[in-house]
Amino acid sequence: MPFQLEGRLATRDVPLGDHCPISRSLEVVGTRTAMLLIREAFYGASRFDDLVLRVGVTEAVAAQRLKQLVAAGVFAKEAYREPGQRTRQRYVLTEAGHDLMPIVIAFLDWGNRHTEAPTSARPDISHADCGEPVRAVVRCAAGHDVPEDAVVVRAPRRAR
Repeated sequence: MPFQLEGRLATRDVPLGDHCPISRSLEVVGTRTAMLLIREAFYGASRFDDLVLRVGVTEAVAAQRLKQLVAAGVFAKEAYREPGQRTRQRYVLTEAGHDLMPIVIAFLDWGNRHTEAPTSARPDISHADCGEPVRAVVRCAAGHDVPEDAVVVRAPRRAR
């Protein structure tokens, strides 16, 4: 069942364009390289060379995408220095970057269940404390699991 649309969203006959938060989100993190850089940050990588190697893109592509992700507030640059070396920059997730965790978990889970790969290429996602599987779920602020047909999307009220 589809989401329930209310207000202007239910009767619209034009594209939402930049008014859609999904569209705006995809402008920031909607490329393969962006999502893989974010994945690697969750896996613990922060140095440019490690990110390039783990994602498997050229330095130029990684530099361009990281610049965009820093500008969007997903990553921040942080200075670090290894003994005997010059000061360098590493990339760390910001609060906005950490807010992407449910999306990364959802992609991992969805990919494990709906794409073809050998079992050895399907990472387990589990809770470190109890070992149970971790899943991304849709839950309201009151703690109820919400099925797809119970999601209501309302257009914001117009400013007067």
